[in-house]
Amino acid sequence: MTIEERLEGEHQAGEEQIAPPPAPPPAPLVIPQGVQLVLLGIGLLGLWVAARAAREVVLIFVIASLIALILNPFVEFLRRSKVPRGVAIPLTYLSLLIVLAAIGALLAQPISHQITSFQHSLPGLVREANNRIDSLQTFLNKQGVHVTLRKQGQTALQSLQAKIIKGSSSLVSFTTSLLTSAANAVISLVLIFVISVYMLVYAGQIGTLVRRLLPPGDGTPDDDYPTRVQRAVSGYVRGQLGFSVIMGITTGVALWIFGAAGVFHDGRTYAFAFGAFFGVMELVPFVGPILGAIPPVAVALFQNPLSAVWVVILFIGIQQLEGHVVAPQIFGHVLRINPLLVILALLFGYAIYGLLGALVALPVAAVLRETIVYLRRHVVLEPWRVPPSS
Repeated sequence: MTIEERLEGEHQAGEEQIAPPPAPPPAPLVIPQGVQLVLLGIGLLGLWVAARAAREVVLIFVIASLIALILNPFVEFLRRSKVPRGVAIPLTYLSLLIVLAAIGALLAQPISHQITSFQHSLPGLVREANNRIDSLQTFLNKQGVHVTLRKQGQTALQSLQAKIIKGSSSLVSFTTSLLTSAANAVISLVLIFVISVYMLVYAGQIGTLVRRLLPPGDGTPDDDYPTRVQRAVSGYVRGQLGFSVIMGITTGVALWIFGAAGVFHDGRTYAFAFGAFFGVMELVPFVGPILGAIPPVAVALFQNPLSAVWVVILFIGIQQLEGHVVAPQIFGHVLRINPLLVILALLFGYAIYGLLGALVALPVAAVLRETIVYLRRHVVLEPWRVPPSS
């Protein structure tokens, strides 16, 4: 090494020794609490506007998420039985279809038999109703009450039939609209199925991400947020199915008793079909009990107006039993939500998405409840500064 190179190396070493220390990192930006509140409000408002703009997409994702939460315990059970997840997911869906098909097959034969019996009895019921209308028309004419229930040999029911035939063009328009709605529903169902499958495939990663975003629990299932949410949704589904079964059986037995007592003769004949239909309609919020009562009331009206009055009274009593005894016992235990909040959730879901929104409102409310309970347990808000008293 030459003398010049050695001198240059010593000069560089001296410069390194006297080099100034690195500058400290800049202080982090501190956002005041007032600004945080404003930004939080703006963010929530932005999420609300985006959700309103893409309301169908949000609803599809909510339904798919609920389906995935319901089916995930079965997938995990199969995984614990050494079944690969890629096999457990289609096996779960296949098992669900088989169970639904078996239930449908068990219910189809008696319901089909009772519907066929009703179809054979319908002409006689209409003829009997027409005779009562004729008798009422004659009575009104004798009393000088000029109300036309019968005109040119036609009863009110026959006139209604003629009007229905005359309005066939409106029926065609309605059918076209119905087919369009059915096509959109099929597309939505396919999307829900696909999204729920992907959620089940990536359930482990989704659970890990949620646990990472939220404060950690104590490691037990009772303090694990994804597990608590899954239990809440599954419990709601069990409660809703049990509620529908109880109300369907209650309605069928009550109508059978009415038929055996001679109050409503056809109630005994069609008790199974009426009870099954009422139980299914109980799945529909708000209008479900009313829709479930229409078939037996209509049949009773054909048979005897007085019987229809007794059937209406029966369903009023059933709905009182439902609202004051059965529903609070089942949903109060399952959801653990104040009944006023349950009503608010139903109204809120109905206002946004209609009947479908009301249908998913309670499981969503159950998820929100578990979220609030978990955060209250693991998050402490910093108290606001109180100015010192002078």
